[in-house]
Amino acid sequence: MADLAPWSMGEAYCADRRHYFLGAPFDGIRKEAVLSLLDNCSSHARFRYVVTPNVDHVVRLNGNAGLAPYYDQAWLSLCDSRPISRLARLLLLDLPLVTGSDLTAALFSSVIRDGEKITLIAANAEIVRAMERAYPRVCFRAKVPPEAVYSNPAASMDCVDFATREEARFVFIAIGSPQSEKIAHAIMAHPEGRGVGFCVGASLEFLTGAKRRAPIWMRHAGLEWLHRLASDPRRLWRRYVFAVVPLIRLFAGEIARRHHGAG
Repeated sequence: MADLAPWSMGEAYCADRRHYFLGAPFDGIRKEAVLSLLDNCSSHARFRYVVTPNVDHVVRLNGNAGLAPYYDQAWLSLCDSRPISRLARLLLLDLPLVTGSDLTAALFSSVIRDGEKITLIAANAEIVRAMERAYPRVCFRAKVPPEAVYSNPAASMDCVDFATREEARFVFIAIGSPQSEKIAHAIMAHPEGRGVGFCVGASLEFLTGAKRRAPIWMRHAGLEWLHRLASDPRRLWRRYVFAVVPLIRLFAGEIARRHHGAG
């Protein structure tokens, strides 16, 4: 398969596979197909990036229209929420579940090669050290920005300049949402941006064991959010509790729109 560059900045992998559900874009492509695309990517191709919206992202996106370009202009937007995937299925919409954690693990196990240069923009230095210990044959180039990078234009541009300067095939941006998506979008706009970026949240911490993922049965039951909440209740309880009612409202609105459109 030939490399996919150049793609226009707002173009997805396949236009007829991109659906808007609950006000967010999702691409109807399965993990195996995503990995096949990524395995054939080049570090010299024009930069594009992958986002993985979950419930928290969708609720935030609907409350802040300014975030829309970060998702709309992503090369791939993959469903990172089993509840969202199941709600879509109720309306006969196929949104394959491709979580950022599963995709990241698959990339490091089957796509990234020994000696390959990988760029990390990580939340803290411990994540970087853990990745270096876990994958000693990978050449990591890492940047740890300040916590308030989203509202710090100079720090944001520093991340962009770092990523464009390194010219790696893959850039993992793990500084939380929407900071990661904002940085990825800015790299894409940079004329020297190259490779593929991944906005992957806590995926690197799950990969190295710094955080534990939910057991398989909980993931399949759509209860991974409950495991995360139990693991870090002080930080996450507001996110999950206050997302329930907006999600229900968004789904009700989705039903109404589709009913009206079919009428």
